[in-house]
Amino acid sequence: MPELEIRPLSESDLDAAATLLGERHARHREYEPLLAEVDDYRPLVEEAWQAENASGWVAVEEGEVTGYLIGAPGSREMWGPNVWVGAAGHAVREPEVIRDLYGAAAGSWVEAGNTRHYVLVPASEAGLIDAWWRLSFGHQHSHAIQELPARVDAKVPDGLEIRDPDPDEIEALIDIDLALPEHQRRSPVFGGRGEPDREESRAEWLKTLAGDEEKILIGAVNGRAVACWAFVDPNRSSQHHALLAPEGASFLGFASTLPEARVSGIGVALTNAGLAWASEEGHSAMTTDWRETNLLASRFWPRRGFRRTFLRLYRSIP
Repeated sequence: MPELEIRPLSESDLDAAATLLGERHARHREYEPLLAEVDDYRPLVEEAWQAENASGWVAVEEGEVTGYLIGAPGSREMWGPNVWVGAAGHAVREPEVIRDLYGAAAGSWVEAGNTRHYVLVPASEAGLIDAWWRLSFGHQHSHAIQELPARVDAKVPDGLEIRDPDPDEIEALIDIDLALPEHQRRSPVFGGRGEPDREESRAEWLKTLAGDEEKILIGAVNGRAVACWAFVDPNRSSQHHALLAPEGASFLGFASTLPEARVSGIGVALTNAGLAWASEEGHSAMTTDWRETNLLASRFWPRRGFRRTFLRLYRSIP
């Protein structure tokens, strides 16, 4: 077996890293053809490498770069003392090599106080997922996609209604907004970041209702607003673009239902209405994501036709 050298990534390694990323994404597109077609992978690697406080390593065998890993801290307020390895932040010829790359990277990350590590891994790369799992990473979150059918049965059952939001019902909209973080704070997610704030939610709703960057669909039961689905351009997301979503896709970025309405069928009706809207608007596909420890979401979305494309794996260093 050739001797493996791990060294810091340099500017001269970017073309080789882009080639490795292209090979990985080609395999991924065989698994999920809806994913984006990419003509040039170097800008994606450069974006990862040029992120603030980014650090990177390459694996070299017999003079050839056979793997790379790039990580950079994200918002501490949102993610704690963290480092993220994005979708374009790693690729290897042999999955085992990622363990050596992480071994070189993680020491400096932890020395800098960044003890929460996140990585996006293609759902198609079973060997790579296994290698990350053997580094004590767990499956925290999923990104997913589905095609938009030419026709969607958007018939709404009796007693349910799908409509645009009414500014006069903002208190109900705030209740719906805060229901999601409240659910996420509970077992087994334990994912909330502080107490929900009604005034912050109010300000966000007033901004959203005054703009036109989101398509908001409200689900009502017997006239009362109990659920909200929001659709946006994937480029508004920090992750749902580039490798994760094709040109022209729509991103289902928010979905929340009041607890008492979660068995009413309103979620299915809203999803069908959203798919119908996106199809009529000429979008190419629909993407979304969910926390895997959210038992409701992790079962609901695959049943609605969404297929996992990338897994967010997570490790916290004690």
